[in-house]
Amino acid sequence: MKTKRTFKRYTITAALPYANGPIHIGHIAGVYLPADIYVRYLKAQQKDVIFICGSDEHGVPVTIRARQEGVPVQEIVDRYHKQIQQTLQNFGISFTYYGRTSAPYHHEFSSSFFKDLNEQGIFEENQSLQFYDEQEGVFLADRYITGTCPNCKYEEAYGDQCENCGSTLSPFELINPKSALSGSFPIKKETKHWYLPLQDYQKWLEKWILEEHKDWKANVYGQCKSWLQQGLKARAVTRDQEWGVPVPIDGADGKVLYVWFDAPLGYISATKKALPNDWEKYWKDKDTYLIHFLGKDNIVFHCIIFPTMLKANGTYILPQQVPANEFLNLEGRKISTSKNYAVWLHEYLEDFPNGQDVLRYVLCSNMPENKDNDFTWKDFQAKNNNELVGILGNFVNRTLVLTQKYYLGKVPVPAKYFDLEEILIANVKELPSRLEAAIEGFKFREALSLAMELARIGNKYLAETEPWKLAKENPERVKTILYLCIQLVAKLGIVMDVFLPFTAIKLKQMLSLEEVNWKHLYAEELLRPGHQLQSPSLLFQKIEEVQINNQIEKLEQNLKKETKSDIQPAKAPISFDEFQKMDIRNGTIVQAQKVPKSKKLLKLLVDIGLERRTIVSGIAQSFDPKHLIGKQVCVLINLAPRKIMGINSEGMLLMGDGDQGELALISPVHQVPNGSQIS
Repeated sequence: MKTKRTFKRYTITAALPYANGPIHIGHIAGVYLPADIYVRYLKAQQKDVIFICGSDEHGVPVTIRARQEGVPVQEIVDRYHKQIQQTLQNFGISFTYYGRTSAPYHHEFSSSFFKDLNEQGIFEENQSLQFYDEQEGVFLADRYITGTCPNCKYEEAYGDQCENCGSTLSPFELINPKSALSGSFPIKKETKHWYLPLQDYQKWLEKWILEEHKDWKANVYGQCKSWLQQGLKARAVTRDQEWGVPVPIDGADGKVLYVWFDAPLGYISATKKALPNDWEKYWKDKDTYLIHFLGKDNIVFHCIIFPTMLKANGTYILPQQVPANEFLNLEGRKISTSKNYAVWLHEYLEDFPNGQDVLRYVLCSNMPENKDNDFTWKDFQAKNNNELVGILGNFVNRTLVLTQKYYLGKVPVPAKYFDLEEILIANVKELPSRLEAAIEGFKFREALSLAMELARIGNKYLAETEPWKLAKENPERVKTILYLCIQLVAKLGIVMDVFLPFTAIKLKQMLSLEEVNWKHLYAEELLRPGHQLQSPSLLFQKIEEVQINNQIEKLEQNLKKETKSDIQPAKAPISFDEFQKMDIRNGTIVQAQKVPKSKKLLKLLVDIGLERRTIVSGIAQSFDPKHLIGKQVCVLINLAPRKIMGINSEGMLLMGDGDQGELALISPVHQVPNGSQIS
């Protein structure tokens, strides 16, 4: 049997969220809440622990968002980095440091790490074929390629992953791949890149994972085993892109570090930024226990690729645990950010002010630890009203209100214990060790249930003894009952700091409870007789039906928006002669700029062969002006001129609606002369 080793310190990481939009309940249930519970538990045990996270600001999703909005990428990552960081803080996620990968300190560290491996001769330099968008004139990152998944036949899979079945993909595996930039079919073009030779580490990984880490969760171990059985191949660590950490060697102009390479290094760079003098002991000392918290879509990166990078460097510790969670669904459907089918955390706090712990409780009780789980608003209401209000809040309130009523808020002196008291003490005594086992086994749903057991035991005890009926006939017994219940409430103040930190603060304030930690759970007396309590207040409020119906209605409206057809009905027929009156020609955009004081308008100069025309078009929210220059378009040139925002517009571009409501250019498949007629 494997002996449990004692470690001096803990380094806990949580997967970096993409800074391309707000975060939702799936993110917090899958990654940040379990990580925070574990960290708070370690802190309660007075362990030396750091908790590191940050925004992933180099992923293709951020460049896609910037392109959609027509703004610089830096503007996008600045906006969402700030919002995500504030949202996680609002929910009590207790990071030691929350970094960002666009920061100079991260660029410097990632560059240095790459150069170290390159100087050791770790990387392979290879020419390879990659997809290239001829219309855009750029190599396509995997996320800019979409097509049909070869495994589940989902038609909107990305070049690196299918969001429907969760498969990790190569863009060359997609059926009918197309460019997400132009919608065209990309060609394969040769380019040079640097590769991490994963195949050289296959045997080491097999021993390290399959033999030494059989204690990993089944979903993690199984996915790693599957990858290893397929045989590992070299994986590119660079990409042809503008946005990212520039590859820091000669001959690599126009190339950046691939996001999967630089993002996990963000854990180390953030630690170094936060603890410039002590960071190495948290990443290089063998007495440090490293744990990565993440969702199942990140298992391969954190269990195979990142450990290989660290192993290749030779100076870093490797993760002891990677307790990845599955996905959280919403009302029986997959959460979809692109379709706005989600419960966004910042919006939740607008609708349920000070309701952080209610959501933490419900998400923990539904945590997708071993399989995908489901969040429903009805369940949210039931758990709040029946469990938080009916069990936890009820026990605490009854105990403190009765103490205030009979003893002016002072802890009474207990008298003789009877059988019920002995049973109560015995039941409570065994809970801390069971709690520890559940948390350390990453069974957070079970741990929360055990924590709530303290309140259930207390409620049952109050119901059986009915101290409000004994106040006159047996006042000594009442003192004992309330004394024991107060000790239970104090233990709840310690335990709930791990799960419901905002509630724990209220509890400790009402109890005037200070300087307690996990070891005090084993004490029979936390508050001595005569200790003055503060006036009690309700911990939770009932959630009404109308509040829940509003949330369900919001989701249903989003679904209706998504499922309703955007195809307009046919207009009234026109004659062929009327059609021939329209003069539609091919042209090329030679200049493009935003119209001042307008969010929607662009001023375009279009070469239509005969001449160059100024055209004002309401497409600014769909296109970045610099990406339009050189584009061939179809132009209605005999439309009567009209002034728009003081600019004389002399024509109209032909546009179509994309599959997600965005505008799409109507362009010839092949380059044609400007001015050629469309008929």
